[in-house]
Amino acid sequence: MLRAHAAATKQLDAELLDVHAISLSSYEVLLHLDGADDGQMRMCDLAELAVLSRSGLTRLVDRLAREGLLVRQSCPSDARGSFARLTPVGRERLIEARPTHIEGVRRVFLSHLSADEQQALAECWAKLLPASEIEADAGCPASTA
Repeated sequence: MLRAHAAATKQLDAELLDVHAISLSSYEVLLHLDGADDGQMRMCDLAELAVLSRSGLTRLVDRLAREGLLVRQSCPSDARGSFARLTPVGRERLIEARPTHIEGVRRVFLSHLSADEQQALAECWAKLLPASEIEADAGCPASTA
């Protein structure tokens, strides 16, 4: 499982970098922000969704902010907290990269599995993931992979 994940993400990452100058991790962060209310999320929540450490997310967010793809804002009600907010430039980069990523996921992963195998795999993952993660992902249409 880990080797298959590593191989797939390596291919998807290389393709996004080559075509859109954006890493897979950056794409994922922009995707989560795009799906959030007002295009913003608390950093701690974003780190959890992106499966990154808080320090790893901080470095990535700082880089994306330097590129103008998002801005980082202090939380007015909690001085210790901060938000990442998607910028119009970040949303445009996400829109440009989305078809490349979706096609890559189809080619690298989904094309190797029949519809029945995809369903069986989804059922296996549902048994392994905590219910809260399954519910959070339930609202994500498959076409936005």
